[in-house]
Amino acid sequence: MADLSQQLQGQVLAARAEGRALTIVGGNTKAFMGRSATEEHERLELSGHSGILTYHPVELVLTARAGTTLSELEAALSEQHQMLSFEPPRFGPEATLGGTLACNQSGPGRPWWGSVRDQVLGIRMINGQGEDLRFGGQVMKNVAGYDVSRLQAGAMGSLGVITEVSLKVLPKPAASCTLKLAVGAEEAIRIMNRRALESRPLTAACWYQGHLYLRLSGAHSAVEATVSRWEGEVDEAGDQFWQQLRDQQLTLFDGEVPLWRFSVNPSAAMAALDGEWMLDWGGAQRWYRGEVEKERMEAIAAAAGGQVSLYRGGDRQQEVMHALPPAMQQLQQRLKQAFDPDHLFNPGRVYSWM
Repeated sequence: MADLSQQLQGQVLAARAEGRALTIVGGNTKAFMGRSATEEHERLELSGHSGILTYHPVELVLTARAGTTLSELEAALSEQHQMLSFEPPRFGPEATLGGTLACNQSGPGRPWWGSVRDQVLGIRMINGQGEDLRFGGQVMKNVAGYDVSRLQAGAMGSLGVITEVSLKVLPKPAASCTLKLAVGAEEAIRIMNRRALESRPLTAACWYQGHLYLRLSGAHSAVEATVSRWEGEVDEAGDQFWQQLRDQQLTLFDGEVPLWRFSVNPSAAMAALDGEWMLDWGGAQRWYRGEVEKERMEAIAAAAGGQVSLYRGGDRQQEVMHALPPAMQQLQQRLKQAFDPDHLFNPGRVYSWM
């Protein structure tokens, strides 16, 4: 547990003065995300900048330095029977809070329990001018600068160095159960969308390898009542399935063939692509593994009301994120100019023009 704020700030100021770009690194478990750098840059290490600063279980609020590992956070929360409701993936024991926010990583319960972006109350960060800034606060009603905090979700460090994060936590559910049903993908989409409209304790819905998995979490009575009404067999290995899905340890995530991530309308029909699919988030997040032209994938995503990214594999020196319309690209460039005018931080990690 250490406060390296001044050291980090000094490194940013020195890099700016000397015109050197910086690669921001926490636990380095998500290095595969985004575009690959075309050249080596000086590393700005945050893994040593760690520690829980404040934790108020009654208020369901926690503040920690960006380099704090997810395992440390969850150990503290577990003592109070609380949790990180966005279920962040653990790509390794070194995975950090700051990296999870920067890469906008949330697990199976995201449509029901919210994303990491939804849970952030405030941040502390160093911008491209070396200024140590605070945005947001430790309570939801303190909205000053709250959107700036949320902007960091998915920016992959391109807008600044996140040094502290304040976020909401939630109590763990009293009971949890998984129902498993053998169905095809199209039928799974219909079932997931129908179940999502019911007033039941549904907290995750995923179709994988010919089976639909529905997780129920909440009060014992509510879970038991739903199990008795819904079709499907109780899956005794359900907890293990959701953990493997959360941490991306299922076989779909292995191999060298490009892995695509779709974010689409949950009721959209399946695309006519041969290959392995998985439908998560009630059908809103879809994974596909296969060699396909990026332009075709973007057209498929747009027709389904969403976007697509090349998540793993493929040519990572080309663009891997869904192409933005000109107006949105200009907005992103203005944000970059406002936060990091000299393009010090993670140049080209999200888009080549950032």
